Amino acid sequence: MSKKRRQHNPEFKAKVGLEALKGIEPVHAIAAKHEVHPVQVSQWKKEVAERLPEVFSRKPDASAAEAKAREDELYRKIGRLEMELDWLKKKASELEP
Repeated sequence: MSKKRRQHNPEFKAKVGLEALKGIEPVHAIAAKHEVHPVQVSQWKKEVAERLPEVFSRKPDASAAEAKAREDELYRKIGRLEMELDWLKKKASELEP
């Protein structure tokens, strides 16, 4: 019977790859500590080294900035509508006999 392949989450891969990239411990020691094959650790290390510059080269997401601006606009509108509602409630209570 064959052994089921393990699926590692991206956070684990990044952690192990970054640890290997630091070079404090040898790859085989890191592999033994995390119970993965040394070749896999080397592959993750290579991928981390290749993709790390992308982290700093990306500009902030334009859609995130637009969403933040829209959120601010909606909060201002909510505040204005609450003030209008309070004013109308006050005026309505003054008109009641």
